[in-house]
Amino acid sequence: MDKAILIRNADHILTMDDRRTELFGADILVTGGKIRAIGPRLGQAGAEVIDASGCVVTPGLVNTHHHLYQTLTRAVPGGQDALLFGWLQTLYPIWSRFGPEEMRISAIVGLAELALSGCSLSSDHLYLYPNGSRLEDTIEAAAEVGLRFHPTRGAMSIGESAGGLPPDSLVEAEAAILEDCIRVIDAFHDPSEGSMCRVGVAPCSPFSVSRELMRDAALLARDKKVMLHTHLAENDEDIAYSLEKFGCRPGQYAEDLGWTGDDVWHAHCVKLDSSEISMFARTGTGVAHCPCSNCRLGSGIAPVREMRDAGVFVGLGVDGSASNDTGNLMAEARQAMLLQRVSRGADAMSAREALEIATRGGADVLGRPDCGRLAQGKRADIAIWDVSGIESAGSWDPAALLLAGPMKVRHLLVEGRQVVRDYGMPHLDLGAVIARQNQLARQLME
Repeated sequence: MDKAILIRNADHILTMDDRRTELFGADILVTGGKIRAIGPRLGQAGAEVIDASGCVVTPGLVNTHHHLYQTLTRAVPGGQDALLFGWLQTLYPIWSRFGPEEMRISAIVGLAELALSGCSLSSDHLYLYPNGSRLEDTIEAAAEVGLRFHPTRGAMSIGESAGGLPPDSLVEAEAAILEDCIRVIDAFHDPSEGSMCRVGVAPCSPFSVSRELMRDAALLARDKKVMLHTHLAENDEDIAYSLEKFGCRPGQYAEDLGWTGDDVWHAHCVKLDSSEISMFARTGTGVAHCPCSNCRLGSGIAPVREMRDAGVFVGLGVDGSASNDTGNLMAEARQAMLLQRVSRGADAMSAREALEIATRGGADVLGRPDCGRLAQGKRADIAIWDVSGIESAGSWDPAALLLAGPMKVRHLLVEGRQVVRDYGMPHLDLGAVIARQNQLARQLME
């Protein structure tokens, strides 16, 4: 069993528990990967002590949408100023040259970047498998970094020759897709409380797979009792495609094929209308809100305020690094807050609400009530933010981290293990990983 850890004398603890309790000058005791106690003047013989004076403590942040392989294709010149479909057409030929090492290294870099921004649990949507790549390339990377992981077995089955967007070299036969979904679920999915890896089923989007695959994927996921994920209603082109090809809006298409429910979450949902929002709320369907990517691709501002008010489960996603160029989840939470304010007024979203979406909200979207909050019996996924530095100097409310606070975490615990310690990652040779990433990127440019 891992050694007990005592986080001592935190200036401020934002628990995100059911009462949204906030504590001052308090401690957190961690044993066996769980939070055993929270309160003042705790003790435990032999515990490793982390001094949290001058710090704000929050749950680890939760990332509900990513394409980790894209960390190898940040700021590609041909895609820097393109809309979604043109951006994809620029990048598909590059991604078709990837193999297992590209997948693994890019996942390590992306997950390490997330960890340094305070993220303890991340999903990933891997929907292309060129040159022998497999989902376990990313699963092994997550184990190496030490993050809790929710990979999804994505897929594309309609290539250019059949009227789709991706090149034929990146699509798979639908029978093979379903067969591999079964393989990776059986091999890697752990449904238990405290699981470090759960696997989902995730056809890429309604415009890159058939109606039959969408329906079959939903049936398979429910038979295996795993979650479903895809892109939906991302921009105006997405809506126009749905109306032309399916004769209905994306929300109706999803519902008709079994893609609603508390075991489903959709990425983006920028263009959901009021009826679709009501349907998501009624069915418990979740949303991964990706504000920086939506800005980068000019997709629009998702109606997060309306979703939250209606009771829709909303979490945050950094999205792939080719459409965001960074993977800082704390910056993503700040952007989410600012976009709701710029579109609906300065009182549309508080710093604490945006942080709640980034923690508890994301955990709820991923079906993880054991994560995303600090309470006795919950998993010990804990972010410690030093607010004694220049970013918070002069702040009257240091716990309003998204208004005036650090974007990099001082310490991060995942399942009670220190993944980040004093701003570094002691169990990972980041310098070597970054050097290899840059070498692979240069090779792709040739």
